[in-house]
Amino acid sequence: MMRRTLIVAALLLTHDARAAEVAVDVGHGLADPGAISARGRPEFAFNRDFAARLGDALAARGLAVCPVNFDGRIGSLVARPQAAAGADFFLSVHHDSVSAELLQEWQWQGRTLTYSDAHAGFSLYVSRASPAPATSGRCASAIGAMMRRAGFVPTRHHFPKRPWADETNAVHFYDNLVVLYRTTLPAVLFEAGVIKHRDEELLLADPQRQARMADAVATGVAACLYVAGK
Repeated sequence: MMRRTLIVAALLLTHDARAAEVAVDVGHGLADPGAISARGRPEFAFNRDFAARLGDALAARGLAVCPVNFDGRIGSLVARPQAAAGADFFLSVHHDSVSAELLQEWQWQGRTLTYSDAHAGFSLYVSRASPAPATSGRCASAIGAMMRRAGFVPTRHHFPKRPWADETNAVHFYDNLVVLYRTTLPAVLFEAGVIKHRDEELLLADPQRQARMADAVATGVAACLYVAGK
């Protein structure tokens, strides 16, 4: 894994991609914490933890990182891509849920919470209304491919509501997603996994697994930006 990281970093530096900058956007925030996990933890907390590890993994590949909404104080969806202006790529980090009809109640530490063990796995989204749809799609596919190569399994539960952009690598079209089409950059939204799934929630909170996932995502981003910059 370390050898792969060094090779990608060397390629980036060799081809004058040192200045490539990735805006890492933490989905949701203090006012809108997103989905609530099976054990009552807000999605924003999962997003922030993973985004920090992803930033480290991107930096290890010679990429600059522009942190967006790490403090959770950007309330506007439009303001988040605006905060990324000047970067080369926008990656919004999220954790997934399921539709309300799939949720069941259970007791956890004296609280009544909801869960669903029906679906688990990662997914990615791009918008055909993006200013750079081809690069967005290529980067999303590269991330999905590296995730699968690292042993992570995609979810399929958003199809057919969200049509496939790349079924093999779990990339969907979501054309009206604000953080994707209101950017001036290639943009991808990454769903790391389903926090309503009781077993996957625990996996998504594991620091070692987070680091392994961040390595896969960063490798995909670096490979995509290297190709785009050739």
